[in-house]
Amino acid sequence: MAGRIGALSIKELEDRFVPILQSCENLIELKKIHTQILKYLLSQSNFLVTKMIDVCNSGGDLAYASLLFKQVKEPNVFLYNAMIRAYTNNHLYGLAITLYKQMLRDPRAGSLILPDKFTLPFVIKSCAGLLCPSLGKQIHAHVCKFGLKSHSITENALLDLYGKCDELIEAHKVFEEMTDRDIVAWNNLISGYARLGQMKKARMLFDKMPYKTIVSWTAMISGHTHIGSYAEALDVFRQMQMVGIEPDEISIVSVLPACAQLGSLELGEWIHMYCDKNHLLRRTVICNALIEMYIKCGCINQASQLFDQMVERDVVSWSTMIGGLANHGKAHKAIHLFHEMQRLKVPPNDITFIGLLSACAHTGFWNEGLMYFDSMKRDHHIEHKIEHYGCLVDLLGRAGRLDQALNIIEEMPMKPDAKIWGSLLSSCRTYSNLEIAVIAMEHLLVLEPEDTGNYVLLSNIYAKNGRWEDVSRMRKLIRSKSMKKTPGCSLIEVNNEVQEFVSGDDTKPFLKDIFWLLELLALHQDRAKDVIDIMYEDIGE
Repeated sequence: MAGRIGALSIKELEDRFVPILQSCENLIELKKIHTQILKYLLSQSNFLVTKMIDVCNSGGDLAYASLLFKQVKEPNVFLYNAMIRAYTNNHLYGLAITLYKQMLRDPRAGSLILPDKFTLPFVIKSCAGLLCPSLGKQIHAHVCKFGLKSHSITENALLDLYGKCDELIEAHKVFEEMTDRDIVAWNNLISGYARLGQMKKARMLFDKMPYKTIVSWTAMISGHTHIGSYAEALDVFRQMQMVGIEPDEISIVSVLPACAQLGSLELGEWIHMYCDKNHLLRRTVICNALIEMYIKCGCINQASQLFDQMVERDVVSWSTMIGGLANHGKAHKAIHLFHEMQRLKVPPNDITFIGLLSACAHTGFWNEGLMYFDSMKRDHHIEHKIEHYGCLVDLLGRAGRLDQALNIIEEMPMKPDAKIWGSLLSSCRTYSNLEIAVIAMEHLLVLEPEDTGNYVLLSNIYAKNGRWEDVSRMRKLIRSKSMKKTPGCSLIEVNNEVQEFVSGDDTKPFLKDIFWLLELLALHQDRAKDVIDIMYEDIGE
């Protein structure tokens, strides 16, 4: 072997090592190969060191890659590219930027090293990873300076950078200047607008696209869901299916929250069957989204069944189920599930405790609730957030411990919001505690001066205490401020389409048919009542 290799040129020797390095799978094997490379005096081969760094990149062994890079006396652009790529792919964005700066003024190099079309996309990606648009703009200037402006991969990297950094004006400039806009460019810009909730601009681009992929449709669905346009999200999801594009994992996870918010159970159940048929229920993130959908649609039993069938559960699975059980009046089961979670040594998070404290509130376990609240910091090192204090105030308020609830509010490390004072005011109504109600109302007048519900609650507390003059004063105050209560609304799903009905809204095209049917039902009810009355009279005789 040594005799045969001795007669080979450096290029031939390098070529001999290439297939060996390509089949290398771990650092132990790489070190053995590196030993052979050193043996044949090829440690300064930019070509072979580049290949070794690529192996380190795949395995995440960046420390060894860095050592390999530093021992080369005259690195070339290919070696720099490999190291920058390795840092970027392993999320060491700061090191990638530092290495790029070093490349531009490396004293070891025999001549000036200029970036090429393989260098800048990864440098730009690192700027995006750091969310640093100012640095990205400097690299953008380098793109123009070094004549790499018309390279589609570099331009798409710039689009991604400006989109992630909310610099959509700059992103649109890059897009307009592109000579060849591929599908990645269109999707990058649409995703940028959708992420910021600028759905009109996103839709204009979407409609102009020469052809659309699942990524394009998913960006529109998630954008509508993000800004609360749930009906529009479902509409886009249906349009996507009509043109023959099958949903993938990301599009399903994007549309299920819209189903949950609108109570679109039929579509949610169809998605569940689709996921089952396409073996997607193995994915924890999809099961979590389905569980949340069932819970918000009022189907706690289906949510429980799916939870029990899950192959792998994460903290989101447990937290969603605990919160769902608590909100559906199954507080004892929620608490039991938390104990099961602890038994399996699944670390809880802050959302877990919101559901647990809510369960304690519904069962009246105020003492246990305080214990769980204290255990957050002591046992799990989870900081209390305003939501946890809100749950605690609700817990104590429901239990009638209003003085204790007020003390908790006054000792909070953050400023209590309107929800917390509103919760206390509601509990004061239940227990007719006028003194604390007035304190709560003083804060609500500052935080929510136009909320009619707070005035009505205080008026009812006055009425319970026989303070009729104060009741009259509150009603006059409501009239003098011309306050209007937000009209109630309800949602119903018919033929896989969600319809919203708002109190006082007479714009529905089928409203006459609804009123006619309601009158028919009322008439039928009256007749049924008359028949029952006659039957009672006959029995009496």
